[in-house]
Amino acid sequence: ILVDAEDYCFQDAIDALTDEAMRKFNKKRAIVFATLQMYRHDRMPYLRRIYDDAVARDYIAGVKFVRGAYMEAERARAAALDYPDPICKDKQATDENYDAAVRFTMDHLDRFEMFMGTHNEESNYKLAKLMDEKGIACDDSRVFFAQLLGMSDNISFNLAHVGYNVTKYVPYASVRDVLPYLIRRAEENTSVAGQTGRELRNIKADLHMALGRQIINFVRAHRADHSNQAHRIAHIAVMQVEMRVALQMGNAFTVVNGRTTDDAM
Repeated sequence: ILVDAEDYCFQDAIDALTDEAMRKFNKKRAIVFATLQMYRHDRMPYLRRIYDDAVARDYIAGVKFVRGAYMEAERARAAALDYPDPICKDKQATDENYDAAVRFTMDHLDRFEMFMGTHNEESNYKLAKLMDEKGIACDDSRVFFAQLLGMSDNISFNLAHVGYNVTKYVPYASVRDVLPYLIRRAEENTSVAGQTGRELRNIKADLHMALGRQIINFVRAHRADHSNQAHRIAHIAVMQVEMRVALQMGNAFTVVNGRTTDDAM
């Protein structure tokens, strides 16, 4: 059970309930997971408190790390109500906070199980490298990589292909209810835009390679059959048309709000 994170004004109550559930149900392994939004500068102290509590009460803490979803709203509310801004000063500070949380958890994996929820390529690479440095098996059941279905699938599939534990989150609701959630996910993750451009370039390269293989295999299979030359040429032409349509569809998605999707932060 992964308990989601919400606005700053609700989070203390959510944390208290999640902490209580972890103490009750996480005796042998993590069943309940807290979600930590690492764009909040108070999450590292909270993570350390979770660890101290898990040691003192003898349970396995479950944590899921995300960067965060409500930055603009949180800053505006803090300014309007005149309390300190709970958000890190900039993206670099958020990234450093995120990396520190992942490393702390990996340094104390005897008391943690972790989901790392991110579409950021660098964060995924750093965790894979850290696991290798620590001699932790890529399929260790205490560590999962996680992305949303349809976002950064190239990261998910490549990690899974070499043996890492990967989860794809599937938002489930009517279109009316789920669309605002998906829009928030896209807005919060400034790295997705540039990574989407890279994904589409990879897809187009794969399509070129697939078409080339089809043509080579087709020609080889029919090179001895000169009487079927017209059919062969027509078949290749159809494949080329299919390829152009696929590439045009890809190009249509490389523009977002009138700009190219190559501006990853």
